[in-house]
Amino acid sequence: MLNRLSLLADNSNAMLLGVFVLVAFFALIFMLVFARYFSLWIQCVTTRANISLPSLLMMSLRKVSPSIIVRCKIMAVQAGLTRSFPIRTKDLEAHYLAGGNVPNVIRALIAAHRAGLADLDWQTAAAIDLAGRDLLDAIRTSVYPKVIDCPDPKRGATLSAVAKDGIELKVRARVTVRTNIKQLVGGATEETVIARVGQGIVQAIGSTASYKTVLANPDSISRTVLSEGLEAQTAFEIVSIDIADVDVGENIGARLQADQAEAQVRVAQAKAEEQRAAYTAEEQEMVALIQENRAKVVMAEAAIPLAIAQALAEGKLCLVDYYELRNVQADTKMRDSIAGGEPATK
Repeated sequence: MLNRLSLLADNSNAMLLGVFVLVAFFALIFMLVFARYFSLWIQCVTTRANISLPSLLMMSLRKVSPSIIVRCKIMAVQAGLTRSFPIRTKDLEAHYLAGGNVPNVIRALIAAHRAGLADLDWQTAAAIDLAGRDLLDAIRTSVYPKVIDCPDPKRGATLSAVAKDGIELKVRARVTVRTNIKQLVGGATEETVIARVGQGIVQAIGSTASYKTVLANPDSISRTVLSEGLEAQTAFEIVSIDIADVDVGENIGARLQADQAEAQVRVAQAKAEEQRAAYTAEEQEMVALIQENRAKVVMAEAAIPLAIAQALAEGKLCLVDYYELRNVQADTKMRDSIAGGEPATK
């Protein structure tokens, strides 16, 4: 009986020990979890960030950094963003899981709120950040406009434009822009603004009667370019366009006229050479025709003695007539010799 009682006592002690170990194990896990998230939970409680301890634990299970979410939520609450539009903890977690830069978005929203930009809310800011735009830099540019060079120094030092009088002007401009929050999503970037401003400057100078007008009033070019609405469909609003430098280049008009005159000379020379070749060919044809006619004359003259002989044989020509013909030929040859002409053919 005593043995059974002692056995039951040992079993009870073993069960109590097992329960104690299990409770101690869960208590240790709880203390570790509590110690890890206690400071974050205290921050949420003291700043009214409204994030519970189980939510912090679930963030870790969802592979979300609790410290980043808590810090961003506290910044939003302390800056008064939640009074303007709702920023839920789930929204911050979703943006984090989507690969967004949550601290950068919150800082941009705080900067926009302090600057009085009421058009930017959480949904728009998150969409801009996920689109790959640096939202904080865009807000800073909206508050403090930045200056960009036209043309881009990496691609060329100056813009080349030609006035109506043919004088080339090399221009360098500085464009002051600020971000247009409403068109930040889908709007063109700085490269488009630089290209449009360069196109406008070239067009404005090209429509000017004289380069002297541009040198005297460079601000007229700026006013003309600004009036064209170059910021349409871009993420920026052009504040001003300032002509920083204007240099006089070559006389493009005179050079083009000289090139045209030289081209006309070459065309005229080619036409003259063509005519000369045609005349030379015609001359050679005439020389050949003369030789052909001379050959015909020689052949005709060669037939004369045969005709005379036949006439003598037939009695149509007497000997006296023949000698008279010879005398005439000799007289003609003598006269040709005295005159310096070609001797008559016998």
